[in-house]
Amino acid sequence: MEQGSAAELADFKTLRVVPMAGALGAEIFGVNLSEALEAPVLDEVKRAYHQFGVIFFRDQDVSDLDLARFARYFGELAVLPPHRQHPGSLPELLVIDKKPETKLVFGWEWHSDTTHLEIPPLGSVLAAKRLPTVGGDTLFANQYLAYDTLSGGMKRMLDGMRAVHSNGRILSSLEADDVLAPGQGVGSAKTTISAVHPVVRTHPVTGRKALFVNEMHTERFKDMTIAESAPLLRFLYDHSTRPEFTCRFRWAPGSVAFWDNRCLQHLALDDYHGQRRLMHRVQIRGTRPV
Repeated sequence: MEQGSAAELADFKTLRVVPMAGALGAEIFGVNLSEALEAPVLDEVKRAYHQFGVIFFRDQDVSDLDLARFARYFGELAVLPPHRQHPGSLPELLVIDKKPETKLVFGWEWHSDTTHLEIPPLGSVLAAKRLPTVGGDTLFANQYLAYDTLSGGMKRMLDGMRAVHSNGRILSSLEADDVLAPGQGVGSAKTTISAVHPVVRTHPVTGRKALFVNEMHTERFKDMTIAESAPLLRFLYDHSTRPEFTCRFRWAPGSVAFWDNRCLQHLALDDYHGQRRLMHRVQIRGTRPV
């Protein structure tokens, strides 16, 4: 991602694009997501998405069908497993509802979404429905920069390595917080899923390399034990989320974020205890990491 030097970028003709931070992220103005997008607008939205990694829209009055229509401009929607579907809604819609009494925040650690799947999503579109009076921001980290700033020796070592990703850590946390129903926890083999991915993946559109490990899902390197993998993984987790690689988004009513899961990590801040935060999300099917 290469940010523009000006506060607003002049090379976008139909949109107003305002970078959020030096590392990634931009706010997009001049788009109404409750309507179908015309080709010139959509072309610039796609260009901004690939340039900035995560794009944000303000003051949007969007339905779940609007979210789905926008996401489909980028690919097929990813259908949720039955136990994650919300009754009466789209099968692809994930309702993220942290109630005042809930202790665990969805997305509480740095991560890329569902990398325990063989084919993780391309990206996610997230809309704010109900927000706390203060708090609940989301942070994003640029994994192109995480890779680019490694030493040559570290790059050469990592380029051929693969890592095992699993949902076991998430299930353990949900189980401990009494979020899961009986039979959905780590004791149930059918709900523990793992996949093996390259430690460094090449983005299918930009052709750039990005670091592709995250603390929430990555368990170990392939053909290595957890104990053997831990020191290097700890370094990569810390390196990949350095402050200078990040931007922070403050939600407001009508805000929508769309991020690229192939080259970013993100984290939902847990700083609004005793308040409700309701978000609606759809995901776009991706391709196998290479």
